[in-house]
Amino acid sequence: MTIAETRREGMVQLDVEGRVDTNTSPELQKRILQAFQKGSTVILNLEAVDYISSSGLRALLIGQKTASSKGGSMKLMHVRDSVRKVFDMTGFSQMLTIE
Repeated sequence: MTIAETRREGMVQLDVEGRVDTNTSPELQKRILQAFQKGSTVILNLEAVDYISSSGLRALLIGQKTASSKGGSMKLMHVRDSVRKVFDMTGFSQMLTIE
């Protein structure tokens, strides 16, 4: 998994590429939390993510809770159908902002 970061006026976009699994989700969680230190809005571009495990879901949940506690927002963009199905099956589609 690789993560590229772009910053603009109070917003941080993380472009995530690869599998988000037990091995890579700690890095995703770390980068999401660091992004909230740099801006109040974090956008995760998941266009190049084809798999997410329960560990990855946990990282996203922690990101969402961090956004709520800081009065910010976290949005997921360009989510592939395979990942969207995981969100739908686990109820994460109701908890996360997906555009």
